[in-house]
Amino acid sequence: MGRIEVVGRRVELVSMDPHFHDISIALNRLDSDDGCAYLVHTYSGRDGAGARIASVVAAMTTMGDMEAVPGDARLLRFPCRAAHQFACRRLFLEACKIAPGAAADAKPLAVLDRKSAHTICGESLGGGAYSFGLEGGGSGGAERAAVLARGLVKLAELDAADDQPYRAAFACGQAHDALIGLLMARALNVRAALREVEAQAGRGVLAAPSAQKQ
Repeated sequence: MGRIEVVGRRVELVSMDPHFHDISIALNRLDSDDGCAYLVHTYSGRDGAGARIASVVAAMTTMGDMEAVPGDARLLRFPCRAAHQFACRRLFLEACKIAPGAAADAKPLAVLDRKSAHTICGESLGGGAYSFGLEGGGSGGAERAAVLARGLVKLAELDAADDQPYRAAFACGQAHDALIGLLMARALNVRAALREVEAQAGRGVLAAPSAQKQ
């Protein structure tokens, strides 16, 4: 008799993984009394598929400072137990771009803004809040730091500070430095990042084993 597995609600999908035989990999959300967790899974029964899923989970753990959920190596969550779903979708897509065996690194709280030719740095203020400004405290092109803060509000569902355009905060009240570092470059071009997410979501559905390459 087959085993029924609770996989939760799908929030993102890579319909053809370019790093492993074009299998489908999904990110599903599971909510419980203990908070929100995410399941990275595939229906493919191809040899090595489990190892590929493990590599994506490991990349998300490093790049987004997530943690493993006891009982299932495919499950992970943020230490705060909050969903941060928009940010996790982005993290999942970036992790799937990392080839098996390649190093996945947490990004620093700094990004080179090619439009202004300045480096924009982030600073954790405590309570889940971050402030953004030019490296060295310069003023030329400082409006780009405000653009980045607004981009994070849209890209990761952070809370905006209406009277402080260079700040944004996680509603959970906890710091997520790795997530901010990952998203800073994308936040400077948030429209392109959102278009990529929308395009990825429309590329197919998670195929059952009989429909995937064996």
